[in-house]
Amino acid sequence: MPASQPRSRARDRNNVLNRAEFLSLNQPLKGNQESRSSGRKQSSQAGAAGAQNSNPKERRQSQQLPEEDCMQLNPSFKGIAFNSLLAIDICMSKRLGVCANRASSWGGARSMINLLGITGHGIPWIAGTLICLVKSSTLAGQEVLMNLLLALLLDIMIVAGLQKLAKRKGPYDINPGLLDYLTMDTYAFPAGHASRVAMLSKFFLNHLVLAIPLRILLVLWALCVGFSRVMIGRHHITDVLSGFVFGYLQFRLVELIWMSSNTCQMLISIW
Repeated sequence: MPASQPRSRARDRNNVLNRAEFLSLNQPLKGNQESRSSGRKQSSQAGAAGAQNSNPKERRQSQQLPEEDCMQLNPSFKGIAFNSLLAIDICMSKRLGVCANRASSWGGARSMINLLGITGHGIPWIAGTLICLVKSSTLAGQEVLMNLLLALLLDIMIVAGLQKLAKRKGPYDINPGLLDYLTMDTYAFPAGHASRVAMLSKFFLNHLVLAIPLRILLVLWALCVGFSRVMIGRHHITDVLSGFVFGYLQFRLVELIWMSSNTCQMLISIW
């Protein structure tokens, strides 16, 4: 043991890291550790105090912000596709609104396009159906007219309900007319004129004996009335296309609930 102690002391003296200038490399300073630990304690205390002072609403918002940011920065493919199609629909509808106002490229033809749209309005068709029903003397004619009246009333109610649910505005800021307010056709989706002419054309093609030229003219009339609503800036393209689809579905509904001749006679007698 006495011989080993001088040897260990000699090794310590020969070790370069034991010199005074290298002591800081081997042993961290106590002051730095204390300052760091005190700084961490102060920061944790400050964070705890801030968390206690913050309201529960702010805590929930701070927890929701990262998730909301992720949702905005990483939208789904369906959302991107839907927004892209919607932008294309609005852009094309604005381009095709050539009669939206007097200053448009086809502004001089606006009155004629409006007159074409009146041929597909619900009020003239209901009034004409009632007049024909009063003057009709055959059971078959009264049966067709009563079911046509039912189809027109269903069209007004269904389109008005769908428009109230969607509440979509048209591509241009155009106020509805008086006839539109009477039939509650105040919003853009779906297009009431388009659904009505689609239902009427399909109804006449199924229940009236028409020559081929008249059938072609009937289909062309329905298409022209539908897209005339885009030209005057009242509806989007998708509003008119969806109106055609809903008009066909309304025709199928009327076929399912078709009133027989006896039912029609009973309703006429009550009226």
